[in-house]
Amino acid sequence: MSELVREITGGEFEQEVLNATEPVLVDFWAAWCAPCRMIQPTLETLAHEYEGSARIVKVDVDSETALSQRYGIKALPTLILFKGGKEEERIMGAANKETFARLIDKHIATVKTAA
Repeated sequence: MSELVREITGGEFEQEVLNATEPVLVDFWAAWCAPCRMIQPTLETLAHEYEGSARIVKVDVDSETALSQRYGIKALPTLILFKGGKEEERIMGAANKETFARLIDKHIATVKTAA
């Protein structure tokens, strides 16, 4: 796994996601989920491309059940983009790099505009 796509725990979620100054794309995943594993290389590539502008982290739904329930995760993978401590958008299911990039770009643009 890439150093830029860190797996975080429920205890780290507030600091790493809710208190982040940049947009954070959270990948709710599980090791047994084939589509989750399929998008990992794409997420790692995006993490490198957006380093310094946005972050990508992973949450294992099997070990972080309370966090999964808190955000109503019903399908895997589910990716939620957080900005300013709030959920902005979510994508359920695997998607291509362009879909994830458009989502991140939209929220980076609003951060730069607001600054």
